[in-house]
Amino acid sequence: MFRGLRNAVRLWQISRALAGYRALAALGGLAPPRAVEILIRIVGIGRAGPAAGLRPGERLALAFQTLGPVFVKLGQLLSVRTDLIGEATADDLSRLQDRLPPFAGDAARAAVVAEFERPLERMFRAFDAEAVAAASIAQVHRAVTAEGREVAVKILRPGIERAFARDLDLLLWLAERLEATRPALRRLRPVEAVRTLGRTVEAEMDLRFEAAAADELRQNLADQDAFRVPTVDWTRTGRRVLTTAWVTGIPIDERRLLIDAGLDLRAIVANMAKVFFVSVFRDGFFHADLHPGNLFVDRDGAIHAVDFGIMGRLDKRTRRHLAEMLLGFLTADYRRVAEAHFRAGYVPPHQSVEAFAQAARSIAEPILGLPLERISLARLLAQLFEITRRFDMETRPELLLLQKTMLVAEGVGRHLQPDVNMWDLARPLIEEWMAEWAAPEARLRDAAFDLMRGLERLPQLLADIDGPVGALAGGPSARPPPVAAAAPPGKARWPLWAGAAAALALIAALAG
Repeated sequence: MFRGLRNAVRLWQISRALAGYRALAALGGLAPPRAVEILIRIVGIGRAGPAAGLRPGERLALAFQTLGPVFVKLGQLLSVRTDLIGEATADDLSRLQDRLPPFAGDAARAAVVAEFERPLERMFRAFDAEAVAAASIAQVHRAVTAEGREVAVKILRPGIERAFARDLDLLLWLAERLEATRPALRRLRPVEAVRTLGRTVEAEMDLRFEAAAADELRQNLADQDAFRVPTVDWTRTGRRVLTTAWVTGIPIDERRLLIDAGLDLRAIVANMAKVFFVSVFRDGFFHADLHPGNLFVDRDGAIHAVDFGIMGRLDKRTRRHLAEMLLGFLTADYRRVAEAHFRAGYVPPHQSVEAFAQAARSIAEPILGLPLERISLARLLAQLFEITRRFDMETRPELLLLQKTMLVAEGVGRHLQPDVNMWDLARPLIEEWMAEWAAPEARLRDAAFDLMRGLERLPQLLADIDGPVGALAGGPSARPPPVAAAAPPGKARWPLWAGAAAALALIAALAG
């Protein structure tokens, strides 16, 4: 009862914000029934926002900014859901700025002292009171460590955990009712989407996870000389505070400053394309928030990334299917695109491969027929996700996150070099990776790995089956054998490893 009352009060505030900015039209497939929409408009009487001359998506972005951090994150999540809100609104939400007024410098200093239970002066020789950046979850201060190193100190906002918990509970409550009352939307899994948002936010609010992500990405890309990730100062990093090396450079969207510095813009775009490819396809771990505010270029032309709160992961199987799908589009082989979707299990087997290939052609040809510099693979994927409703394809959150990242990266590349398509620069890398993956040796090596993993799980699987089978065979009085009757671990496992060795010998013989 208390939960419902609390959520009803918050819904009143949300309704007034949406109505005041006349933002309901932008919700597309998520818009409430007409009767509810009329009620919300009545609730919003007397609270008008700056709606004149703005597109519905821009008004929705303003409403989300008014409603606070969770709705800023929700807007960013919706910015990749063109199937729900349409491409125009998604594009407007993709520009939603995660910025809020900074909290006081004294509060920031107090948070650092509380986190490490040490006087600030023992950790930092200097600590700027004014934040250099302030977002919905945290803000960043420039500082100098006691050892004399320049660092960036990221600090969570006071009370942010409580604010997020309140609004996430509301969104989950709404999603549960949406699934219960609008069966057609269950395919989109709104409850799972909110839970995914919750897990993402939970990870963002423990800055140790962000530190670990930065460290992993830095190690993965250590061989990329023109892309840098700042080192983490683990001695000054905790749950609510993250300290990294300070990054100096020109913001990547400051085109004129980059030109004045004598930097090669095409080389920067090529570098972005290469790093994106390496992160996604080679490593399966990528920076999923590559907006211009998180990318800087130094005097040598190297790109420096910051802010690792939103990261994406793709397993090897997904990477292969994705690469095959993209190559299918780039070579106009739409049956290959369709078969990649079916092999990945994204589309149910009862659907038609030919019909899916035809649908892929219908969205790809108008885009791929454009001049090279105007081709957008991110837009292509967005439109592909829009047509999936016809083929009962379930939402794939990891692919939506990747599509959003591609869209932002494309925007940065086009701003720097409007006549260059960054994906055309990355195409040889994708083709080389696919050729290596498709080689018989690689397939056999991966098959052996999968076999070994399956064999390792076999004893547990047999044990799980043995209990129910034994109970059925012996009835209620069936009991497990005494411990003394069990075979020694070495003997029990010998047939398993013998089978694994035989399988590996067979694979090696086939490979040779």
